[in-house]
Amino acid sequence: MNTLKALINNQFPATELVEGENLSIEVAPGELRELVGFLYNYAPHPFDYLVYLIGTDDGENLGVTYLLSSSVQPSIQIILKTSTPDRVNPLLYSVTDFYETAHFNEREVFAMYGIRFINNPDMRRFLLNDSWNGFPLRKDYNPDETLNPLSVESKDVVDLAPRIMEVDGTFVEETVRVFEEDDYIINIGPQHPSTHGVMHFRTALDGEIVKKIDVHSGYIHRGIEKLCEGMTYPHTLHFTDRLDYISAGMNRHALCMCVEKAAGIEVPERAQYIRTIMDELNRISSHLVAWAAQTNDLGATTAFIYGMREREIVLDIFDKTCGGRLIINNNVIGGVMFDIYPQFQADVKAFIPYMREKLKEYDRFFSHNVIALGRMKNIGLLSKKDAISYAVTGPAGRASGWSCDVRKHQPYAVYNKVDFQEVLRSEGDSYARYLNRLDEIEQSLYIIEQLIDNIPSGDFCAKTKAIIKLPEGEYFQHVEAGKGLFGVYIQSKGDKTPHRLKFRSPSMALVSVMPLICKGEKISDFIGIGGSMDYVIPDIDR
Repeated sequence: MNTLKALINNQFPATELVEGENLSIEVAPGELRELVGFLYNYAPHPFDYLVYLIGTDDGENLGVTYLLSSSVQPSIQIILKTSTPDRVNPLLYSVTDFYETAHFNEREVFAMYGIRFINNPDMRRFLLNDSWNGFPLRKDYNPDETLNPLSVESKDVVDLAPRIMEVDGTFVEETVRVFEEDDYIINIGPQHPSTHGVMHFRTALDGEIVKKIDVHSGYIHRGIEKLCEGMTYPHTLHFTDRLDYISAGMNRHALCMCVEKAAGIEVPERAQYIRTIMDELNRISSHLVAWAAQTNDLGATTAFIYGMREREIVLDIFDKTCGGRLIINNNVIGGVMFDIYPQFQADVKAFIPYMREKLKEYDRFFSHNVIALGRMKNIGLLSKKDAISYAVTGPAGRASGWSCDVRKHQPYAVYNKVDFQEVLRSEGDSYARYLNRLDEIEQSLYIIEQLIDNIPSGDFCAKTKAIIKLPEGEYFQHVEAGKGLFGVYIQSKGDKTPHRLKFRSPSMALVSVMPLICKGEKISDFIGIGGSMDYVIPDIDR
């Protein structure tokens, strides 16, 4: 890292470097792309993985914070920051030609802050419609003065995308067609069970072949990040459960850890063991839903019922632990809300061999079915390079050969005390993603097996103040949720409420790659490919 800092100081003398947990670099807007290009091609570990793209407002400047990492060594991370004082027509340069995942993220920043990105090929708002007045995450946004009357009138979707391009040093504003004029377009969603939530895919077909997909989200956008700015840190916890509600406990774990790290709160070892076991049970539950939903998407209703059957046992354990089943409200700042119940270890130990037998049953029952194989093998191909560029993490990214498990690369809780394998495949198709989740269930059982008889005695929660104020600064925390890297970013000004709180959704990356991996596939395989990605829409519609 010292060599890298020296190179940056030498080649970009106008930048400001700040030491911290991660190297932070302030860069002028005009130098952003040159610096990103330098980091993207840096050897021996290129920063080719864009983890976060976060809009910010410090009251004077509107800006963007980027967290860059290396696909070769994900534990190495760098923060880039750039901003503009222009609040009337804020413009910054796009990084979409380096990172495909920037497309939707930049469109989200435009919707929430009004920043337009030069050379982004599609500058429609994401999560909000184009008729929305104002930019909700700006500090000067007043919902009482900015009227957005509710309308039940159905409006046609306009197939024109505005953008601002730099041509020979000048900016040219233009609009381009989303679809060709004679394209045959069908709507898949937003009211469709196999879109896994209220998601709208406008799909152009050439016969029965998918020609192009235009993704529309935001139908259930709840403004969670905005609401968090007016709440104390303990009061923000319940929101994480309602993002990817299938990974509720793991999401909440991430926010708790981010606050604990910033506040210097030491979590008791007993709580760390309980958190890790509960996270792995939550992962099993999440993967069972993914397996069941994917089989159902392919027409196997019986398999769906089998997956729900096993999941019920996990939910019973959650229920007896904390009273929650889907919303697992056990993690709190400092540890866990409830200690384990007397039969917890016995129940978990009884579940392990039972679940292993059911994995064998799934293998016999569905995994080699000739119809299922025809619908999954060599369907929805995602290369390793594209997985990295689109920031597709979790079982889907690892099915393309990308080692990206946060538990391995940035261990938290007690993952550094257990032995387990990161499940990797190289085929990058729907079948590899399908198999990865079943194999990860086995690895989760193995992790739990190592911990369940070794839970230490002691406190299950540290004593914390009712009102927690974090030191001024910026804090990041990631966990390996069921669908991939779930991240939390907190910007604190030293108050009891966050100045900015950002949730990094793994599902947003999973959806963003759908137009790529579905192109050229049959419309009948579209739903199966979506099932193999395992996205959940409230995780996107924050």
